[in-house]
Parts: sequence; C-alpha cells; structure tokens
Amino acid sequence: MPPPSTSDENDDLDAPPPPRPGHYAEQSLLGALLLDPHRLDEIGPLESGHFYNHTHGELFRAMRSAPVPKAEQHRASPAWLNTVLDAAQPHAPGLAASYLHTLIQVCPWPSHAATYARMIRADHARRSLRLHAERLAQTAADTTLPHRAQATVQQADTLAQFLDDLSGRFAPHPGSLPRTPLPPSPARDTSEDALDEERLLIATATAYPAEAREMRWLVPEDFALPVHTALWQCLTALARRGDPVTVLWEAQHRGLLTHGTTSTDLLALLSTPVASPEHWGEKVLERALLSRAQTAALRVAAFTDDPATSPHQLITGSRRALAELTAVRSRWHQATAPATPRTAHPARTPAAPRAGPPPRTAPLPVRATR
Repeated sequence: MPPPSTSDENDDLDAPPPPRPGHYAEQSLLGALLLDPHRLDEIGPLESGHFYNHTHGELFRAMRSAPVPKAEQHRASPAWLNTVLDAAQPHAPGLAASYLHTLIQVCPWPSHAATYARMIRADHARRSLRLHAERLAQTAADTTLPHRAQATVQQADTLAQFLDDLSGRFAPHPGSLPRTPLPPSPARDTSEDALDEERLLIATATAYPAEAREMRWLVPEDFALPVHTALWQCLTALARRGDPVTVLWEAQHRGLLTHGTTSTDLLALLSTPVASPEHWGEKVLERALLSRAQTAALRVAAFTDDPATSPHQLITGSRRALAELTAVRSRWHQATAPATPRTAHPARTPAAPRAGPPPRTAPLPVRATR
C-alpha cells in the first residue's frame, strides 16, 4: 500500500492562473520602449486602454506624455525613466523602480516592438469583442427593458459596427474561417406567456386564413414548441381551405394526434381566436428574434474564448453569426413596419383589430403536451 500523501489537497486552490501570452507581449513592449523610447513612433496606433494589465497601461500612458529624449542622452542618464516612473506611480499603486528593470530584462528583442504592439491590439480586440457579445446576450435576455427587441437590434448594430472597425485594422489571410466548435443554441422560451401567444396565433390564423396568408414574414422555425411548428405548417399547407376541421385532418396526416394530443384538444385550440393573426405573429417573431440574438452572442463569445482564433477569424466568424440574426430581424422589420393602404379583395376575410387582446376571463383550452 502506498504511503498516505502528506500534501494538502487544497494547496493549489489559491494559486494564481498562469500568465496569458498577452501579458508577455505587454512586458516585452514596455521593456523595448524603456530601452529605446524613440520606438514609440514605430508601434502604430496603441492606447493605454489596450493593455490588459492596469499598471502596464499607466506606464505606457506616462511614456506617451513624457518628451522622448535623444538617444545619447537616454544612454547617459536615467532621467527619462525617472520621469515615467513618477508620472505612473500615482495611478499604479505598488509600481516600483525595480519593475522597470524587470521589464527591460524580459524583453527579448527591442527591435520587435511593433510586433509586440500588434499582439496587444489583437488581444484587446478579442476582449472588446467578447464584451460586445455579452452586452448583446444581456440585452436580449433582459425582460425589464420596455422595448427589448429594438434595444437588442441596436446592440447588434453596435457589434456589427465594431466588427467593421476591426476589419480595417487587421489584414485578411487564407483560412479565415474559425475552427471553433459552435456551442448549442440556448433553450427557447417556453414559458406560459410564450406558449399562449403561439396557441392564440394558431387559433386566430385558423379563423382568419386570408390574414394568415399575408404573414409571409413568419416561418415555422419561429415557434418554440414543435407541435405548434407542425400546426403552422398544416395551416400554410391548406392555403384557402383552412378551418378547424380541415386543419385537424391535416394534423392527423402529419402524425400530430398522439396519446398526449387528442383531436378534442386540437379542436379546442383551433376554435378560440382572439384579436388578429398579425398581432400574435409579431409576438412570436419577436421572441424568435431575441432567441437568435442570444445564439449569435454565444457563438461570438465562443470564438473569443478560443485562443487559436486569429483576429481576422474572429471577424469572419462573428459576421457569420450575426448574418443569421440579420435574416430574422429583416422579417421582424417587415412585420412591424407601418401598414400601407391596399385595395380590398372581394373574397378577403375581414381582419380582426390589430390592437392587443382583450382581458381573458376564462382559461385557455386544454394544452397539447410539449
């Protein structure tokens, strides 16, 4: 029997994580600039906010604010180093002169300062992109927002604009598609409110088939419950022949009548129209938009979490994720755009009011098994 272990199992609980590669890039750049301040003109557009380490950022800010000395003067005197240290210390508690010497020692090649700066910009772009993705996901999930769908669309536009800005900073290269495995889409909203909206849409679409035929902006994938997806397909397949009985017959042929969903259940569902199909269709499509926004945000975040993705791969993959959201939002804009006057068709079923539903005083019919 091996001897009992004498090490404490919790020894490594408080151990700090290993430094990120970007940490060494920041140290190397600062060391190069401390050795050769004139390289500040060679590193391109870099700001103190691009640094992940706060102390590093304050050191760089101090370097930018201090006049660059002549090479001969800098080699003969540490005056510039003292000036930088004095300017940074009030904003970086704990910064000591010894750390400046450490930065100089760890810099492998001062002539590679521009390369280190590009690495820092790429690392900052990755963090910023993840922040935009998190904001998109939070906005789409925030039920307290009065106009959540519109706020989500605006946040998606902000993310798209950030990607456009990044594309001008990082050159494309072959093999630009990320190889990051896509995370699963988040679960759709199947709360009672969401399912009630889908049920009422199906019922009113059955009662007003002419109105439902105009709703080309709604697709089966917008529904959260599979049985509602199938019922919408039944309705759209019947075209002008839709009524509760014909929809029930179509549902039977599609295998929707099971031990959990009877013909009585479906007839009760299809026979309780309230308000108009457009009203409920917009509700269902809005939830689909919010769900797609959360999916896009998760995918963008997954790309940023993968250290193997290059900046251009981040841009390409994120744009692809947003493209699927754009397809849904274009249909949402079509559905919510102000209606234009149209010539009434003689066979058109009169439309129900577009206003919200009246207060329900009776419970909904028996619900199909999810």
